[in-house]
Amino acid sequence: MIDWTDRHCRFFHRRLSKRARLYTEMIVDEAVLHGDRDRLLGFHAEEHPLALQLGGSDAVKLAEAARIGESYGYDEINLNVGCPSDRVQSGTFGACLMKEPDTVARAVEAMRGAVSVPVTVKCRIGVDDQDPRESLFGFVSTVADAGCETFIVHARKAWLKGLSPKENREIPPLDYGLVEELKAARPDLTIILNGGIRTLDASIAHLDVFDGVMLGRAAYEAPSILGGVDRALFGADFSVDPGTAAEEMIPYLEAHVAAGGRPHQVTRHMLGLFHGRPGARGWRRTLSVEATTPDADASILRRALDNLPAAALTTAA
Repeated sequence: MIDWTDRHCRFFHRRLSKRARLYTEMIVDEAVLHGDRDRLLGFHAEEHPLALQLGGSDAVKLAEAARIGESYGYDEINLNVGCPSDRVQSGTFGACLMKEPDTVARAVEAMRGAVSVPVTVKCRIGVDDQDPRESLFGFVSTVADAGCETFIVHARKAWLKGLSPKENREIPPLDYGLVEELKAARPDLTIILNGGIRTLDASIAHLDVFDGVMLGRAAYEAPSILGGVDRALFGADFSVDPGTAAEEMIPYLEAHVAAGGRPHQVTRHMLGLFHGRPGARGWRRTLSVEATTPDADASILRRALDNLPAAALTTAA
């Protein structure tokens, strides 16, 4: 979710669910160590519970990046060993590390020694020509021995050669059964399922087997799904409709623009809020076109809302 789940996206998603754990975009350890930390790591207090997702392969650098992340107040440090993008391949981290479980184990051990919050790992079931059963079970066993207790498993292989990052999210077949076998073999571990989950009903069904589910692009492309999460998964007595979530973003957008920001930096994450509802096309057009003009201001969000029919604002998420 590089360039997607930034602080504006997460603040928006928190309008829809108070309980779901949010994750940052993957941030490379070198950027944390040498970049603009406040820009990279800063977040609004309302984003909790919030996990910092790191990329890297050097145990010393990852440990220091984790320590810095904890000092900023993150509730969890997650090491991404599943991203197949060209950028991570060139840096020998992300999904490449599925081939190097000992390297990941050393990193996890160092990170756990540097922080008191949980250190978790997000991975695939394998890469390239690896046998998924051997790669997944062996990888998890090695990294668990280093103290990792929680694994978020994207139930697809990653093909580092021949498939684009987008194709890697869609073409390799899902194998939920293999991840279910992993959970049965390692009941001592927290296993969270990721990949291809697009509805709340599917999420609930998977919770019969797994300890949690992670939604990525499904939640980004149609974020109103998050409005039902607290009721469906956490026992709350309410849901959040998309109109309410959008209304709550107006003061945030006004403050962002007053501080010198551009409306599009916030509204680009809201394009899919009314997906499948009346007026969705006009909403997207207003926010994607008018919010990017040089004279755009915070009033763009109110205008986009006022153009929607009432039915779109309150349709159940």
